[in-house]
Amino acid sequence: MKLIFAGTPEFAAQALDAIIAAGHQVTLVLTQPDRPAGRGMSLQPSPAKQRALAAGIEVFQPLSLKAAEAQARVAAAVADGAAVMVVAAYGLILPQAVLDLPRFGCINIHASLLPRWRGAAPIQRALEAGDAETGVCIMQMEAGLDTGPVLLAGALPIAAEDNAASLHDKLAELGARLCVEALAALPLPATAQPEAGVTYAHKIDKAEALVDWRRPALALDRHVRAFNPFPGAQARFAGQTVKLWRARPVAGDGAPGTVLAVDREQVVIACGEGALAVSELQKAGGKRLPVREFLAGHPLKAGDAFEVPAE
Repeated sequence: MKLIFAGTPEFAAQALDAIIAAGHQVTLVLTQPDRPAGRGMSLQPSPAKQRALAAGIEVFQPLSLKAAEAQARVAAAVADGAAVMVVAAYGLILPQAVLDLPRFGCINIHASLLPRWRGAAPIQRALEAGDAETGVCIMQMEAGLDTGPVLLAGALPIAAEDNAASLHDKLAELGARLCVEALAALPLPATAQPEAGVTYAHKIDKAEALVDWRRPALALDRHVRAFNPFPGAQARFAGQTVKLWRARPVAGDGAPGTVLAVDREQVVIACGEGALAVSELQKAGGKRLPVREFLAGHPLKAGDAFEVPAE
């Protein structure tokens, strides 16, 4: 069918690839305006825009969809035959006037098992909370934040070694597949989300990244994995910020933040319960390094102590 696609990051781009490969005609792609990125802070197109241009699809990058001219552009695509708008991590609110335009409305690819983790950061929040599984819902969009009825859903387990990057990739693949299945079956019966079990995945704030060594090692393991690759779990040592990229909970006992043991493979740091064995670190302005390379320039020894944040 003819359709409109709205999305911005790689999660969205993978869905767009799958939709095109399935033979659907994407007549318009909406994506966020180009943003400065990289060392030179030059304007960079979003992954979704890059895929659209490579496929010869028209791209529209409004600052908002509330303006009459933006809504008119979407309405023109609908008048040209677009029967549905597929939305994936777009980043702009769709007003009711836009939601009502396509014949099949707007459907969203959301990376959680709704109603758990409505909102902006469902992948990170599921990891941080220690959820055993997560998944993707194809949802009929309405005015509320991820409140619409579910058309199709798929679950997958969260592995003990998953971080936000690896779980993102699994969910992006699942979301792309489910979206194509949903498009082939429209119109689908819609199942209202239950009122029980609603949680909100608030946007990640960089201030959350700071490691509090008074927490249990199990919780800090999830913290490190949830904030990899963004913004990176941050610890303070001798007045410097050190990012922790890879760690695992181990047995250990000591004052929170105290280095219990150091070898070429790991630095073991005491937590409120147990200890965290860190195997990949990064000093501010440096590269991510395995412990043996990090120690060559930044010696750590048993008895040293990472800072514990003020309560």
